[in-house]
Amino acid sequence: MEKIADIIESIANEKNLELESVKDKVITALINTAKKIYGEEYEFFVDNKTLSLYQKILIVGDDDERLNENKESFIAISKAKKEVKDVEIGDELTYECSLENLGRTAVNTLHKELEYHIQKLLEQTIFEKYKNKVGQMVFGSVVRVDSEENTYIEIDELRAFLPRKNRIKGEKFKVGDVVKAVIRRVYTDKGIKMELSRTSPKFLECLLEAEVPEIKDGLVSVVKCARIPGERAKIILQANSSNIDPVGATVGVKGVRINAVSKEIHNENIDCIEYSSENEILIARALAPAIINSVKIEDKTAIVSLNSEQKSKAIGKNGINIRLTSMLSGFEIELKELGAKTMSNEEAMKNLQDLFKI
Repeated sequence: MEKIADIIESIANEKNLELESVKDKVITALINTAKKIYGEEYEFFVDNKTLSLYQKILIVGDDDERLNENKESFIAISKAKKEVKDVEIGDELTYECSLENLGRTAVNTLHKELEYHIQKLLEQTIFEKYKNKVGQMVFGSVVRVDSEENTYIEIDELRAFLPRKNRIKGEKFKVGDVVKAVIRRVYTDKGIKMELSRTSPKFLECLLEAEVPEIKDGLVSVVKCARIPGERAKIILQANSSNIDPVGATVGVKGVRINAVSKEIHNENIDCIEYSSENEILIARALAPAIINSVKIEDKTAIVSLNSEQKSKAIGKNGINIRLTSMLSGFEIELKELGAKTMSNEEAMKNLQDLFKI
């Protein structure tokens, strides 16, 4: 069985698999092969240390009915005692089996069994590897773009796909382009499938971590991120050290860091907001560039008071600013002009739409 031990080591090294996992699959392949060659009614096992294959036969009474049903798996006590004197009913006799002497059929069967089980192990290993990487950033080369504009990207052992819906509006990729994306999900459907995304807030977080050393080292944390992909994003940043300015560190000198991230996501504008445990302060900061007079929290609603000239800034182009602030804070935002009635998100958007109709 030294040959089988060599095969196990060779497969493990070649496929980058765990030695013990390969060994388990080889044992399964040996037993399945023996059953196909000798018969399914036989019971086999493989010694875990020597990797020798054995047939197992149960000793039963001379008048046991099972002897007539399945002679291959049972042996009468009288016959067993001729081979081994000190045996009793219920004991088992084991006989070593050799597949090597059974010719081409056994070799071919073993080859197919090994191929099948090792392939399954490889797929399971790859699946677990990428399943644990969901939410992480990967990159690879585009190998195909189909008629529905889904982009297929070669990433190590897998061909992942970036659906059109997970691509930033206005982006187009061609074969050979190197694309960065975050792993959205990994699942099995006639093989391993890995779906990527460039529109996820997590993708922006990964880009920031790659570009800003303070975030990578844990000195600055991205508390939350909200995006309207390709348009605008807002991120809440928290310093984990008293001598660090989280916004300044993330933006970089003359905006070099944040601009590098923005360029990767189709020039998406990114607002950096310093974290506050007070929701009122956080919302006021998130509504920038609008200058807010006050914020009052009532249940799940934040009533924001501001001067009339600040209203359009708070709403933002196409309502983006107020929508992102709501997504980021988790509160419904209502705008209240000083000296005027309270205006909700919906009313603000309707007024904005009416304005465009004029």
